[in-house]
Amino acid sequence: MRLKIGLFGIGLDVYWDQFEGLKTRLLGYLQQVHGRLEADDVDVINLGLIDTVDKAMDAGHRFRQADVDIIFLYVTTYALSATVLPVVQRAKVPVIVLNLSPEASIDYAYFNGLRNRRNMTGEWLAHCSACPVPELANAFNRSGIRFYQVTGLVDEKDECWQEVADWVLAAKVANTMAHNRLGTMGTYYSGMLDIYTDMTLQLATFGGHIEHLEVDELSALRNEVTPDQIRERVANFQKAFDVWPDCSLYELERAARTSLALDQLVATYQLGSLAYYYKGRGVPENEDTMSSIILGSTYLTAQGIPVAGEYEIKNAQAMKIMDSFGAGGSFTEYYAMDFDDDVVLMGHDGPGHFRIAEGKIKVKPLQVYHGKVGNGLSVEMSVKYGPVTLLSVVEDGNGKLFFLTAEAESVPGPILEIGNTNSRYRFPIGARRFVENWNSYGPAHHCAIGTGHIARKIEKLGKLLQIETVKIC
Repeated sequence: MRLKIGLFGIGLDVYWDQFEGLKTRLLGYLQQVHGRLEADDVDVINLGLIDTVDKAMDAGHRFRQADVDIIFLYVTTYALSATVLPVVQRAKVPVIVLNLSPEASIDYAYFNGLRNRRNMTGEWLAHCSACPVPELANAFNRSGIRFYQVTGLVDEKDECWQEVADWVLAAKVANTMAHNRLGTMGTYYSGMLDIYTDMTLQLATFGGHIEHLEVDELSALRNEVTPDQIRERVANFQKAFDVWPDCSLYELERAARTSLALDQLVATYQLGSLAYYYKGRGVPENEDTMSSIILGSTYLTAQGIPVAGEYEIKNAQAMKIMDSFGAGGSFTEYYAMDFDDDVVLMGHDGPGHFRIAEGKIKVKPLQVYHGKVGNGLSVEMSVKYGPVTLLSVVEDGNGKLFFLTAEAESVPGPILEIGNTNSRYRFPIGARRFVENWNSYGPAHHCAIGTGHIARKIEKLGKLLQIETVKIC
C-alpha cells in the first residue's frame, strides 16, 4: 500500500495584498518541500497555502477523503492557529511541523538597505517561519493533536532533511504494518510464558490482520508439488546457500518440497510474515513437514516475509518492522557471554535472514533439533560485521506494547558452528551492563537483529504508533 502524505503551507490572507510577491515566493518554497517529499512509492497530496478558516475546513475534509497517513505542515510565514487547527483536526493522523527557513540568516545589509518599510516587512515575513510555531503547539496540545517538529532550512543540503526522511520512512513502516497479514501456524512452544501475547492488542497497536493457519494445510500443499519444481528449488538452494557436502539429496528435496508449499501458502493468504511452531508428534506427515521447514522459511525471510519460529508472534512483528526499515530482521536470542572479549553471543535455530549474512549462509544437516521433534537441514550464519540494532516488541503487565532497542557492533571472532545462526555483538556499555539493562525491562527472550544503527527511526515509528521506545545503548 502506497504511503499518502498530506502537505500544506500556511499564511495570512491579508498579507497578499499588502506585500507584493510574498504569496508567490512562499508557494515556491512550498513546491521545493513538495519535491523533496516525492518518491516512487509515495503520493503527496499538496493543498497549497491555507490562509483562511474556510480553506482550512475544506482542507481537513480533503485530507480525510484522501486517507492520508501523515501530514507535513510547512510553516511558511505567520498564520492564525484558527486557520490551521481545522486542517489537522479532521484528518486524525500525526502531524510533522516543518519550521524551515529559506536562508540560514537574513541578509541584514540588504534588508536594511531596502529603506521602504513595507518592502522590509514583506522580506521579514518571508523569513518568519518560527513565529507561529508556539501558537500552533499551544492549540495542538490543548486539542489533543499529536505533532512533532523539524527545524532547519529549506535547502536540501541542510541536516534537517535526514530527519524528514526518517519520518517518511517511519510512516512507510507504520503503513506496512497497518496492512500486513501475519500468519500464525501451530501453537506456542509450551511453557515459554514470555512469548505468549494478546493478539487483539497486536492488531490494536499495529493494525493489519492475523490469519490462523493449520499445519495440515501446509502438509496437503506439499503433496501438490511436482518433481520438476523440486529439482528447480534444489538448484536454487545450491546457488543461494553454501550447502555442505554431508547434506543428502533426500533432505534437500524434502526441504525443497516444503519450501514450495510454503510459497503457495503465503500466496494463498497474502502473508507478509509468519510465526509457527508444531510439536510434530503423532502425525508422521506433519512431522515430515515441520522438520523440513527451515530452508523454506529462510528463503521467505530474505524475500521480505520474515518467519519466526516457536510461534513468537511479538518477534515476527519485530522482524517485519526491521525488514520494512531495510535492516533485515533475523530471529535471535542470547547464546552465551564471552567475558574475555566482552561480547554477547546471540543466535537461534531455525530460519535466518541470509541477505544480512556475513558471507554465504551455510546449510548443514542436524541429527536432532534441540528441544524439538525431528531432524533435517538447518542454516548457519553470522550477521554482517558492522553496526547492528536489536529490537524487541515487549508486552508489559498493563496491557500495552513498547519497543526495546539497543545499538551494537557485529564483530568477527569464533562462533558456535552448530548449524544455527549466531554472531558476536559488542555493546558500547559492555556486555555485563547490556544484558542486565536489557533484561530489566522484561522482554521475551527472543528479539530481532538488523544491520545499521536505526534506533532513531524506530523511535519515530513508536511516536507514530503512540507507543514508548526504550533505548538501552
